[in-house]
Amino acid sequence: MAESAVSFLLNKLASLVENEVQLVKGGWEEILFLRWELERMRAFLRDADALEESDEELKIWVKQVRDVAHDAEDAVDEFTLLRDLDHGEGFYGSINKLCHSVKNVKASYRIDFELKRINSRIRSIFAARKRLDHKLDIAMKGSSLFHSSGNAWHDQRDDALLLDNTDLVGVDEPKKKLIRWLVDGGSVRKVISVTGMGGMGKTALVKKVFDDLEVKTYFKTRVWITVSQSYSQEELLKEFILSLNFAMSRSFEKGVDNMSIDEMKVLIKKYLQKRRYLVVLDDIWHLHEWEAVKYALPNNNSGSKVMLTTRKADVASTAACTHYRGEVYNLMPLARNESWDLFCVKAFQENSCPPYLFEICDSILRKCEGLPLAIVALSGVLATKDKRRIDEWDVIRRSLGAELHGNDKLEDLKRVLYLSFNDLPYYLKSCFLYLSIFPEGPIKRMRIIRLWIAEGFVNAKEGWTLEEVAEDYLNELLNRNLFLVATEKSDCRIKAYRIHGLLREIIILKSRHQNFASIVKAQNSIWPDRTRRLSLHGALPSHERHKRSAYQLRSFFMFGVEQSSLRTYFPVGFKLLRVFDMEGAPLKKFPVEVVDLYYLRYLSLRKTKVKTIPRSIGKLKNLETLDLKHTMVTELPRDILKLKKLRHLLVYHNDTSVPYAHFNIKFGFKEFSGIGALTSLQQVCFLEANEACSMISELRNLNQLRRLGIMKLRKQDGPALCSSIERLINLRVLSIKSTAEDEEIDLQQLSSPPRFLERLYLTGRLVELPHWIPSLRSLGRLFLKWSTLKGDPLVYLQDLPILVHLELLQAFDGNTLHFRAGKFKKLKFLGLDKFDKLESVEVGKGAMPCLEKLIIQRCNSLFKVPSGVEHLTELKGIEFFDMPNELIMKLSPDGKGEDYWKVAHVPEVCSTYWRDGGWDVYSIESFREREKTPPAGTVVRSHRCRTLWKV
Repeated sequence: MAESAVSFLLNKLASLVENEVQLVKGGWEEILFLRWELERMRAFLRDADALEESDEELKIWVKQVRDVAHDAEDAVDEFTLLRDLDHGEGFYGSINKLCHSVKNVKASYRIDFELKRINSRIRSIFAARKRLDHKLDIAMKGSSLFHSSGNAWHDQRDDALLLDNTDLVGVDEPKKKLIRWLVDGGSVRKVISVTGMGGMGKTALVKKVFDDLEVKTYFKTRVWITVSQSYSQEELLKEFILSLNFAMSRSFEKGVDNMSIDEMKVLIKKYLQKRRYLVVLDDIWHLHEWEAVKYALPNNNSGSKVMLTTRKADVASTAACTHYRGEVYNLMPLARNESWDLFCVKAFQENSCPPYLFEICDSILRKCEGLPLAIVALSGVLATKDKRRIDEWDVIRRSLGAELHGNDKLEDLKRVLYLSFNDLPYYLKSCFLYLSIFPEGPIKRMRIIRLWIAEGFVNAKEGWTLEEVAEDYLNELLNRNLFLVATEKSDCRIKAYRIHGLLREIIILKSRHQNFASIVKAQNSIWPDRTRRLSLHGALPSHERHKRSAYQLRSFFMFGVEQSSLRTYFPVGFKLLRVFDMEGAPLKKFPVEVVDLYYLRYLSLRKTKVKTIPRSIGKLKNLETLDLKHTMVTELPRDILKLKKLRHLLVYHNDTSVPYAHFNIKFGFKEFSGIGALTSLQQVCFLEANEACSMISELRNLNQLRRLGIMKLRKQDGPALCSSIERLINLRVLSIKSTAEDEEIDLQQLSSPPRFLERLYLTGRLVELPHWIPSLRSLGRLFLKWSTLKGDPLVYLQDLPILVHLELLQAFDGNTLHFRAGKFKKLKFLGLDKFDKLESVEVGKGAMPCLEKLIIQRCNSLFKVPSGVEHLTELKGIEFFDMPNELIMKLSPDGKGEDYWKVAHVPEVCSTYWRDGGWDVYSIESFREREKTPPAGTVVRSHRCRTLWKV
C-alpha cells in the first residue's frame, strides 16, 4: 500500500515537471531529489508491503514511507490549487490574478521549505533502512508471505489433511461428484479443478476423495503435492519426484539433485507412462505452476486424472480445459443447517445451543457465511467462554474485527484471509481496500468503477477506456474469489457485488491501520486524525460535532447519516477533496461548499431531494462524475459546459406511482445548446429535447459516448438524430422516448448503426421496425414500447444471436404472435404487455430453448395460455399480471383447468391483479402443493417460492 502512495505521488511530480511549474530557486533541486528517492523506494516497496504483516519493525518503516508520501502529496496539491484557481474575468479578475500571483510566490517558498523538510525525513528513513537490509533483501528478491510466514500457514494446511470424517460437514455430495468424475471419466487423461475462496475447505474435500477406497482401488499410483511449498519450477519437480518415489515404494536412479528441469520431466513421464495415475496439485496460485508439470504427465489413455485446488477461477478453468475437456468444481459455502451443526459441535461439544445464546450465535454465524474455517475458528473461541456470561459472548459479536486482530486463536483464520489479499498485484490492493468504505450489503458495479477512476486507482491502458480497465479489475477480483456476485441482470451483466462478511472485517482493519480509510459509526466515538478517506455510518452523537481538521481528507461518504451539513462535521472544510458521495442523505439543497472543491472528481447527490444546481458548479473544472439520479433536478445551468472533463452525467428520476414496474416513466433534464463541447462524456441520460435547441445535431461531437438517453423526441428530429448516432461509434446503450404515445419515432435513415450496441430502448410509435435492428450482432436487451407495429416484429428479431432479454409493450397491433421453431436461441427473459388485440401466442418446438422467465400482462383478449409453453424446459417462472379470468381459470390445478398441464413443469406460476392500491396474487404453484384453493384473504408461503403471496 505504501507503494501505491509513492506511485501516486510520482505521477503528480511528473506532471509538475512536464508543465514546467515556476518554483523558487532551489525548488527544482528538491523536486528532482524527491523523485529520485521515491523511485528508489518504489523498487522494493511492492514486496515490502507483503512482508510488513510478519515483522513489526518493517511495518513501522513502511508506515513512515507511506506518511511521508502523503505529506508530500498534500504539499504539491496545495501548491497546484493556488496556482490553478479561477480568478474570474474583467477588472476584478485582473486584481484577483495579481493578488494570487503574490500568493503563488509565497506558496512557492512554502512548498520549497516543505519539500526540504520532507527530503530530510526521507534521508532519515533510508538511514534507518540499514537495520532492515536483510529483511528488505528478501523482499527485493521476490519473497512473499509464503516464505516469511509460511510455517503457521503450512501447519494449518497439514491439519486439513488429517481431519476425521466427524470434523467435516457438507462434503458428502461434493465428494460423490468428484469421485464419479475420477472413475467414470473415460480413458483420456483429464484435469479436475476445485476452486473457491480461502478457508472453504478445498484441501480437506480433495483429501477425502484422494483417500476414498474406490479411488485407491481405481488408481494404483496416487501422488499428492502441495504446490505452495515449492518456490521454483525446479523445486516443484523435485517435490514431485520425491512424492512419486514414496507412492511407488521404490527408489529412482541417483543424481536427481543434479538433473536439469527437462531431465526431471522426462523421468516423471517415464515412470507414469504405463500406469493409471492420480496426481493432486494442492494450492496452485498461478498458471506457471501448472505449466511447470503438465508436460511431465503423460496421456496414456488409461484413465489417468489430475486434480488441482486453487483460489483462482481462471487458473481452475484454464488448467481443466486447455487440452482436454476437463471439469471445474466450484466449492460453495455450507448450507445454513450444515453451518449450524458444525458450529454447535465445536462451540458446545455437540450439545445444543442454549436458547438465551441463540440470537448471538446466529449473528456470528451469519458473518461466517458458510465458510468452514471461519466457523471452526470462531466457535473455538466461543467454546472457551463462560456460557452463563451472555455479555462475554455479545462482545465477540459486536467487536468481531477487533477479535480478528487481537485474538491469537484466530491467527490462522486471519492468515488465510490475508493470503489472498497479499497475493494481489499492487494496483488491485488499493481497489480492494476501497470497498471497506461501504456498509454491509450489495455495492453497485458502476458506482465502484466511477469511484476507482475518481481516486486515480485505475491505470491508463492503450486502446482501453478507464471504465474498461476498471471493469477488468473487477473481473480479476471476482476471479480470485475475493468478490461475490450480489445481483445479476437478465443479460448476465453483474449489477452489484458483495464481500464475504469476515473478509470485509479484514480489509476494514487493514484500511484503518494503513491510514487508508476510516469508518465512523454511531457507537464509535473515536474519530481519526489524519485519514485520507472517511465514511460516516449512521447518526452520530452530538458531542462529536466539534471543529476538526480535514486537511488530508480526499474522500467523504455518508451512509444513513441524519445530519447532512458539511459544516456540522468539518467547519474548516476540506479543500483537497476528490470524492464527495452523499447518496441517500437527507439533503434538500445543493451544498454550496462543494463548488470550492477544486480537485473534486466525483459528486453524487443521488436519492436526495435537491431541486436546483447553482451556476457556480462550473468552477469544478476537474469533475468527472455528476450523479443526480433520483433527485428532483430537472434543469442544469449552462455553466455545466465548463466541465470539460465530465465523463458521466446522470440526471433523471422515475415515477414510482405507476404499478407496472417493468416500464417505469422517467423524467430527465431540459436540454441546452453547446453540449457538444463536453467531448469527454461517456454517459448522458436523460436529455429532454425541445424545439428551440440544436442539441441533437451536437451529439455527433461526443465520440466517447457509451450510453445516451433522449426523451421528448419529435418525428422531425429523427434525421438529425440518425446523423448523430452514426458518428457515435462507441455507443453501447441507446434509449429514445417520443414526446407522446402517438408521436412517431423516425429512425429509418440510420444507415450505419453503432456496431457494439448492447441495449436498445425505443418508446414511441414506429411505422415499421427500423431496418437496422436485425443487424445488431451485439444486442442483448431490447425494449419496444408504444410501437403499435402492423407486422409481427418477431420475424425480424428472431435471429439476433445474443438477445437474452426482450420486452414488448403495446408493440404489435395484430392478433397472433408466433415464436418459430429453433428461433430466439439465447432468450432468457420475455415480457409481453398491453397487446389489446392479441388472441394467441404460439411457441414452436425448439423456440426459446433458454427461456427462464415469462411475463404476460394486460392482454385483455388473450384467453388461453400460450401454446407450446410446455416445450420450454428451462422455464423457472411465469407471471400473469391483470389478465382475463378465463385464462386464469384454465390454470386451475384442481383438474378443471384445461391448460394446467402446460405449466405443470414450471416451479413458479402466479397471476397478479392491481386493485385498490395493492397487489392480489394467485400462486398456482402454492395451491398445487396444497391441492386445494385456500379461502380468499389467506396468506400462502411456498417452500419453492420465496415471495409471500396474498390471495
